[in-house]
Amino acid sequence: MSDHVKRKTLGELLLASSKLTEEQLAEAMVAQNDEAEKRRLGEILIAKEFVSEEEMLKALASQLELPYYDRLPVNDIDPALILHVPIQFSRDNLILPIAKDEFNVTVAVADPLNTFPMDDLRLILSTNINMVVCSPAVIQHSINRVYERSQDASQKVIDELSVPAGSEEFDDLEETRDLLESSDDEKPIIRLVNGLLSRAVKERASDIHIEPYEAEIVVRFRIDGTLHDTMSVPKRHLGSVVSRIKIIGKLNIAEKRVPQDGRISIKVAGKEIDVRLSVLPTAHGERIVMRLLDKSTGVKRLEDMGFNPRILRLWSQLITKNHGIILVTGPTGSGKTTQLYASISHINTVDINILTIEDPVEYRLPGVGQIDVKPKVGLTFGEGLRAILRQDPDVVMIGEIRDEETAHIAVQASLTGHLVFSTLHTNDAASTITRLSDLKVQAFQIASAVLGVMATRLIRKLCVHCRQKYKPSDKEFQLLELKPEEFAGKEIYAVGKGCENCYNLGYKDRVAIHELLIVDDKIKETILRTLDANAIRKVATEAGMTSLRQSAGLKVLEGLTSIEEAMANTQTDEFAE
Repeated sequence: MSDHVKRKTLGELLLASSKLTEEQLAEAMVAQNDEAEKRRLGEILIAKEFVSEEEMLKALASQLELPYYDRLPVNDIDPALILHVPIQFSRDNLILPIAKDEFNVTVAVADPLNTFPMDDLRLILSTNINMVVCSPAVIQHSINRVYERSQDASQKVIDELSVPAGSEEFDDLEETRDLLESSDDEKPIIRLVNGLLSRAVKERASDIHIEPYEAEIVVRFRIDGTLHDTMSVPKRHLGSVVSRIKIIGKLNIAEKRVPQDGRISIKVAGKEIDVRLSVLPTAHGERIVMRLLDKSTGVKRLEDMGFNPRILRLWSQLITKNHGIILVTGPTGSGKTTQLYASISHINTVDINILTIEDPVEYRLPGVGQIDVKPKVGLTFGEGLRAILRQDPDVVMIGEIRDEETAHIAVQASLTGHLVFSTLHTNDAASTITRLSDLKVQAFQIASAVLGVMATRLIRKLCVHCRQKYKPSDKEFQLLELKPEEFAGKEIYAVGKGCENCYNLGYKDRVAIHELLIVDDKIKETILRTLDANAIRKVATEAGMTSLRQSAGLKVLEGLTSIEEAMANTQTDEFAE
């Protein structure tokens, strides 16, 4: 009997290896025969959710006697393998060369039945092809990583820079082109800047700092809230680097005496990235900070913001009120705007008119009128807010209350039937009341208008691949405002030595902690009696408010962060030693 006769059908293999039933298989086969445009059986089974994509690919690999890989050894793939393979070809066909021997190149594919790309690849590489099967997601991720490594040749580019600073020619950056598609033919400065942006996105940096000093330019990335040295560039190339960045940010390259701000839209590894650019003259030359915002992630849901169930329930009730002020507070980069966007999206329905004024608008929200502050033409928060109130809004979001004018208009809006969301820069929820008083808002107005204040922080999450178990001391229990019995049966972790998954940092990603102050009758009485933050905090704590430190402690109990990280990010005057 021939091998062809012995080979099982895809349906038989799936019946044996998945939860697929005979009835479901028969249904899919009928659908396949009835369709005008014939689809493969596997595609129909996946579309009907009878089997997963992974189950289908494993069965297909087994039928074709090909290896199936759950993941690819990205760090071991030689970038030279893809030197002559365009990234768009790899992406369009979900195909990636992963290994080479004397006679063959091994290629990961998501569709082993599509032979046309294989024929093209044989011509491109002039060799025989062996196939292994992977999921599309694994191959797409690996394509980005391998091509990033092939482009991540910053030091090589620096070595190529031999022209005097300021004499480099520049080309406009195409906003729609992926920076990973940069070619070796482009000028070294262009490749250096593109490489920096690509690397920053790959390493999940929120900011890029380009800092000139007496003899060199230091480049640092802010990753999960912490700055890390990335590279140094000879000082003679500062003019070329700054001019290149100014051009793509549409700034004046001739003006070097005053600060300039701009925005850049780029695409890296298929991600749409919005870059906020700040150029500042210093004693050693112009200093640049670029803040990166990944627009492809979209607006988070409240349920995904890391709230504990009690705070989520209270906050959800608070943001559905008809009028009043709701404030989110914290330092720069603590997730205030993200939380406001999530809250606005949560209540956004067709029967509510929502208007925002921001500096700048970070995410576009469907069904919400959003205004960018433009101080140069007189559109300040105060002027914009006055105009918004003439547009019959139900809900108003103010990006930040910065001055007395904005504070007073916000209070008046809340007292005349509008629900107002905004942010303030304070250390905790109780201090927000004092800050409003500093902005000349009267105590009776604060008590009448403010519904609640949420203080938020972002703390780093431990890398799950290298974290280490840890036994806390009684003193650490006390510092976290948690009792030792609350740790009973819980596995506590400390930061590990670092690994390739966290770029040897020990931490990866961040999680939010929260402190919610509800302005109830007792808090109102306290505000009318005193505006002292400690007195207000004491009353709120007695009423059951979870402090930032306690919220961080709960993340420690969940194994998400370390005690050291929890305490470092929840320092207040109350807990200062």
